Amino acid sequence: MLELFGSGLVTVWLNMAGVQVKPLEALEALTWQSTPGVVVLPDPNPVSKNTVQKYLQNLVKTKLIDTKLTQSQGIWMQSGPMLMANHQGKNPVPAASLTKIATSLVAFKTFGPDYQFETLIGTTGTIKNGVLFGDLIIQGGGDPLLVWEEAIAIGNSLNKMGIKQVKGNLVVVGNFAMNFQRNSTLAGQLFQQALNPSRWNRNITLQYSRMAKGTPKPQVEITGQVITQPEVAEKTSLLLRHRSLPMKRLIKEMNVFSNNDMAEMLAEAVGGTEILQTKAAQLARVPKSEIQLINGSGLGVENRISPRAACAMLMAIQKEALAHNLNVADLFPTSGFDRRGTIMYGRNLPKATVIKTGTLNTVSALAGVLPTRARGLVWFAIVNRGHRISAFRSQQDKLLDQLVKQLQVAPTTPAAITPHADTKALPNLGAVNRNEVVQGG
Repeated sequence: MLELFGSGLVTVWLNMAGVQVKPLEALEALTWQSTPGVVVLPDPNPVSKNTVQKYLQNLVKTKLIDTKLTQSQGIWMQSGPMLMANHQGKNPVPAASLTKIATSLVAFKTFGPDYQFETLIGTTGTIKNGVLFGDLIIQGGGDPLLVWEEAIAIGNSLNKMGIKQVKGNLVVVGNFAMNFQRNSTLAGQLFQQALNPSRWNRNITLQYSRMAKGTPKPQVEITGQVITQPEVAEKTSLLLRHRSLPMKRLIKEMNVFSNNDMAEMLAEAVGGTEILQTKAAQLARVPKSEIQLINGSGLGVENRISPRAACAMLMAIQKEALAHNLNVADLFPTSGFDRRGTIMYGRNLPKATVIKTGTLNTVSALAGVLPTRARGLVWFAIVNRGHRISAFRSQQDKLLDQLVKQLQVAPTTPAAITPHADTKALPNLGAVNRNEVVQGG
């Protein structure tokens, strides 16, 4: 996006915001487009700073925290290159599921929006009169969202190939998870259950009822046991290739439901925690000390992220997404657009606010971006420490609402944070076009 802006346009933008700069300074200000972590100019209007100070004072007044705990609350707000408010914003603090911002950034950058994990189904046997004589082999490829609907679709593809019974074992190889169960044996047992409606429970039946009308029930009975192997056996014939939802949808689903297992699997896919935190800091252009992770989900107070780093990572995600004709709202839930999942439940956020929440026993965090008339897009991160989680959430929502009132409501939702139609729609779980029948090819 850097080449789309000239120093004259940046000067105009800053002058409109009340910041008088010289052309050379405008070129400096432009660096935030390519270096999200860099903030070069203070906001000349103290509205946001004063609002944040009143917010902190109100936390003490309402006895959510005492005066000593004020320093343990972290806040960072910026609009483009302008720093609007900072309270302990550079200090890494337990940020709970704000960690998933780092996971989202690095996974998106590493794989791109259209990448699909592959799960391979093969056999060492032969098919005769609807019976597979031999083992059915499932080779996992790290798909973090292989759920009941996906397994049902695979079962139906096996039926179309003429397989209705397996006279052998279900052999699980590789990185295979089913319904977020990452133990290979247990995941295999769930997969086996999904292929045989006589073994369905109420949950499977419910998920099946939500699939496309006319979807058949698979009929694949596996007579043997579920076993695991370190490698695929020689002379294995590939039957079909199952592709996951594209990466942009996997990231969106992870964030809408704040799914810890998906986050852990994506962190593993990019190379593990060390690589995750290093790449996140590099892409966000913040010191490594401001992103300290022990996993990709945020479980545990050992995961520490500064509010500044949270904002910088979101801005980096926006930069990466724009290069693919997407935006940050395609990867995170947005108030007024997304009504699924756990993130928006019980919140009273300004319309078109893109958010990621984080919650632990003593942590309530909120980060995202909201549109305003006076300052355009405002990137924010709020991390509260204390035990009254629901009260902190209410105060965070009030802070954003007050900020929008002071900076004026944006007349329309900017295209830059409007989710595209394909990411607003429900994910097409169980889509048959993501199963490629190979049949021994």
